[in-house]
Amino acid sequence: IKGSLPPHGAEQFDEATPQGRKQRSTFFNYFVFCLSFGALIAVTFVVWVEDNKGWQWGFGISTFAIFLSIPIFLSGSSFYRNKIPCGSPLTTISKVLIAALVNSGVSRNSTSAIVSMTSSPSPPIPTGKEGGEDSNRKGVESIHTPSTSLSFLNRAVSDTPACSALECSVQQVEEVKIVMKILPIFACTIMLNCCLAQLSTFSVQQAASMNTKVGSLKVPPASLPVFPVVFIMILAPVYDHFIIPFARRVTKTEMGISHLQRIGIGLFLSIVAMAIAALVEIKRKGVVTDSGLIDSAKPLPITFFWIAFQYLFLGSADLFVLAGLLEFCFSEAPVSMRSLATSLSWASLAIGYYLSSVIVSIVNRVTGISTNKPWLAGSNLNHYHLERFYWLMCILSALNFMHYLFWAKKYKYTSVKSSK
Repeated sequence: IKGSLPPHGAEQFDEATPQGRKQRSTFFNYFVFCLSFGALIAVTFVVWVEDNKGWQWGFGISTFAIFLSIPIFLSGSSFYRNKIPCGSPLTTISKVLIAALVNSGVSRNSTSAIVSMTSSPSPPIPTGKEGGEDSNRKGVESIHTPSTSLSFLNRAVSDTPACSALECSVQQVEEVKIVMKILPIFACTIMLNCCLAQLSTFSVQQAASMNTKVGSLKVPPASLPVFPVVFIMILAPVYDHFIIPFARRVTKTEMGISHLQRIGIGLFLSIVAMAIAALVEIKRKGVVTDSGLIDSAKPLPITFFWIAFQYLFLGSADLFVLAGLLEFCFSEAPVSMRSLATSLSWASLAIGYYLSSVIVSIVNRVTGISTNKPWLAGSNLNHYHLERFYWLMCILSALNFMHYLFWAKKYKYTSVKSSK
């Protein structure tokens, strides 16, 4: 659902007009808003039901919500613009890469291949419901030679390919180049998701050791993600209706804040978030020491609202990076590869969460060898050196941000409209 819905929704807008592109940007903002709204229900109402009525009721509510979404989605079928499937982009990417490798050992004049093709990676979406024939008729221009960037892929274009199955057009090579240029930007967002993994692990453990009462109400630790969720729901409309219009007036550009700038802001906020997380943990451990509860399971005399600060900054970072990356991948990727490109956002999430576990394991192994006491091991969080781990994540996030700046400065938008 998450891989298919963003490109499907974005394709409903006419990207040939400034108004259509602005509406598409708004769609991505409110797509993240809707994800957060669903998460808000999950971490409040559903968690309350599970804690008070049983887990079977929580699963039942989730199942009912999924079934309810199907007729709602189908009710708009008569209005949707549908892109006709034209094969898997993975097939094209694999073919170009294999052809380039096979042809690399043979001296060929690849620039003599003349192919008439669509020059723009993102031609306008037709106004009709079906995007097949119209897409092929619009924006067509002849390109005779591949571009000079990533020139090793140009070997895939040959008058005499090794076999007919590996025959590649200039268009296919250029489309694969675009995807290859997107990959470094995608890779730089993985570190943010490593930080986000802490929201559902160590941050929850921190809050569980603190006073979670709000008046007479005791907040379940599983409901703590309500902080970033609510903040995203507030920030998304503010960003779309106030920040972006103001940025457009200041910069006198259509976008106001470019996709890469938006991702960069999110990555910078993740550095701040991890620094705040380290400082909050230092304060929490100070309370542990002062109250003499280092080996006690009693709640500490400090409110869990201190944890909210790191949640808010990471939630803001997630909004900027996720919405920015979705729109960046959609607008930059070739039409035939948009679903694949936008799915990179969720691949980044999966890799980031997995990498977080790997980092924890490495930290425990290294610190266990050097001090005989791993930073993040044991049954009592008060004996952890969690603040050191958060400082480490802060440093890694800062290095990742500098790495991102390197690639962001080198990147050239494939569409002139995207760079305005």
